[in-house]
Amino acid sequence: MKSTKKKRTEIAFLGSGNMSEAIIEGILDAGLFKASALLAADTSSERLEILQARYGIRTTLSNREAVREASLVFLGVKPGVVEDVLAEIKSELGDKTLVSIAAGVPLQRLAAGLMREARIIRAMPNAPAQVQRGATVLAPGKGVGKKIIKQVMGLFEAVGKTWILDEQHLDAVTGLSGSGPAFVFMVIEAMADGGVKAGLPRQVALSLAAQTVLGAAQMVLETGDHPAQLKDFVASPAGTTISGLHQLEKGKIRAAFIAAVEAATQRAKDLGKE
Repeated sequence: MKSTKKKRTEIAFLGSGNMSEAIIEGILDAGLFKASALLAADTSSERLEILQARYGIRTTLSNREAVREASLVFLGVKPGVVEDVLAEIKSELGDKTLVSIAAGVPLQRLAAGLMREARIIRAMPNAPAQVQRGATVLAPGKGVGKKIIKQVMGLFEAVGKTWILDEQHLDAVTGLSGSGPAFVFMVIEAMADGGVKAGLPRQVALSLAAQTVLGAAQMVLETGDHPAQLKDFVASPAGTTISGLHQLEKGKIRAAFIAAVEAATQRAKDLGKE
């Protein structure tokens, strides 16, 4: 006779947006949990059907049901509906840990929405978690023990690298590593266009650009050398690279990237106030 015991839900995801999906896929690809241990909740049945078909996870239209069943809860809804969702789940949360990936929403606002002391960790992951190359910063709230922090770090470290910082840095993290992948995608696209303009086949140019960015990033991480030092290593006197760098400087590329990170950081701060 087959057992009728209900499978245990380890992690519930409230909200099934791109970031939640990236974390779900990363966790499954890393083999941390089976699909049956993950439960996603959303107001969109169509979105849930897609996740169920794509990853084999369980789904529900009820946030309260998801929280009731899970041991750990990820809050991945849009900032504008955070209070509504917190009001809905507060009676079910108990002493479970809430991990918020809602961009720009501070710990104080999360605690106020629950109207009591709760174990909350604010996290800022990024999209490359989907391919286990993510960058995540955690800001634990008051009362979160080392054991819980280690557990949550383990989840994110399986899909990339993880750091712990004070919450005051989270908006800047959002502007840099949270939004940063989109900036890099634009760089890859632009470099590929340059290759096409110079006569390369489109797919070859795109692959070369992406591999070049990947390799350059790996050099920074593995050598520990300053990017300026590595740049000088590539740029020989009167060579091709220095000619290209001159054009980038004329286009004020440094200022453009700094401004992009600043703008994304400010928007994260604004979201926390809205």
